[in-house]
Amino acid sequence: MNECYDLIIVGTSFAGSFFLLRYLERAPPQARVLVLERGRVDSKVWQLQHRAPSSIPGEQVYVNRTPLKLWLTSPGFGGNSNCWWAGAMRMMPNDFKLKSRYGVGADWPLEYTDLEQHYGTVEQVMLVSGPADVPMPRSRPFPLPPHRFSTPDVLLKARFPDSWFHPTTARASVATGKRGVCCASGICELCPIDAKFTIQNGLAHIYEDPRVTLRLESPVDSVDISAGVATGVNYIRSGRGERANGDLVALAASALFNPHIMLRSGIHHRLLGRRLHDQMEVDVCVDLHGVRAYDGSTVITGNGYMFYDGEHRRDHSACMVETWNSPFTYQPAALRADRGRWNERQYLRFIFDDLPREDNTVTVSASDPRLAETTFNGYSDYARRAAERIPQMVDKLALALPIERIEGIELASSSGHIQGTVVMGDDPTSSVVDRHLVHHQIRNLLVLGAGAFPTATPILPTLTLSALSLWAADHQLGQGVGGGAVGKRAR
Repeated sequence: MNECYDLIIVGTSFAGSFFLLRYLERAPPQARVLVLERGRVDSKVWQLQHRAPSSIPGEQVYVNRTPLKLWLTSPGFGGNSNCWWAGAMRMMPNDFKLKSRYGVGADWPLEYTDLEQHYGTVEQVMLVSGPADVPMPRSRPFPLPPHRFSTPDVLLKARFPDSWFHPTTARASVATGKRGVCCASGICELCPIDAKFTIQNGLAHIYEDPRVTLRLESPVDSVDISAGVATGVNYIRSGRGERANGDLVALAASALFNPHIMLRSGIHHRLLGRRLHDQMEVDVCVDLHGVRAYDGSTVITGNGYMFYDGEHRRDHSACMVETWNSPFTYQPAALRADRGRWNERQYLRFIFDDLPREDNTVTVSASDPRLAETTFNGYSDYARRAAERIPQMVDKLALALPIERIEGIELASSSGHIQGTVVMGDDPTSSVVDRHLVHHQIRNLLVLGAGAFPTATPILPTLTLSALSLWAADHQLGQGVGGGAVGKRAR
């Protein structure tokens, strides 16, 4: 006999966990929720002992046809919260309306104001640190105070007071009770003191709710669809095929695996699995004269918005600048060889938004249908035109910093942010899910996460995708009161 649930969630990372958090706040005591997770619980002790965020390597779950472009994934309880670097920033209001404001890309089917309260809730759960001054509207302060600037950040803030800010991050700036203070070691994917927010240290309690059944090591093969309705999911447990019936199905397995599951379920759309994208990131090392870097209190100590918004977005992408505070994070060249001047060098990261290309894809591997397969044919010309302006951008930063020369410019192999593939929109012909992340045709199937993003902004996606899960849950909960999704089986 098949099991029956009010809600089935696939995945335990940010998207699934924040949806579940909000769902449980209003679901009745009789509600039954099944959560299926491909991986195991890899504890912090295990991660540090094995120097890996997951016991399942990413190459075991997807095939990369373009190895020079990396897509980072961490299968297991908590998903990519185990390997993220805890950048927790909000998108800018104009990021939601590129087409109507600047005539390029696509508008999102919602606005900043729709997510503002949800952003604040996610920040409170994650205990995000940040400053009193930020470049976007806020209705409440950050839960934790900001991290300490580095010396270069102090100079940049003095010269650009309205466009240089402390970073907003879920790396603790003060002890929180469960998380220690960030040690600025620059090995954030394996934070040695558990300073960053993860599902394990911040939301594990929701999986202990008696209404929730969590099944680990249970990869999902497909969603069953009958007469345009999702009736349940098929998954593997202990090597055997299992099936669970559900009134509401929420895929939250990332922009790689949500389209993979949908395609294996016989769900088709012209854009399903297309527009795979992330930010384009370029690393720049500059030598400084008489100014020492790397003395801040976390791995990234400043964010610059002076190249972000404006009419230039009609021609080329926006850019956010990061100052990196750990010389050993990616390259030993972040240190100088000059005697007595080893830290008179600043490592900068320029992050550009991208206009998604339809030929960057996730498909079902022909050699092994259990695996997703990625192909990446490059970034847009829109992003590349912006990157060509890096020397001029460095010249502007030199108004604040005593820059002697640019030591190196290098395109990063990955930003680690998997977006697109299940795009949201109001028009079913040009989008897969609607503004509440509900599939346009299968109205009890939600597809959560950054796969819904119509564009990649310079802002890291985690806070937004988590806020979107709260937004989507509120929509379902509103429908559920009095006979909708929530409590449909409750008797």
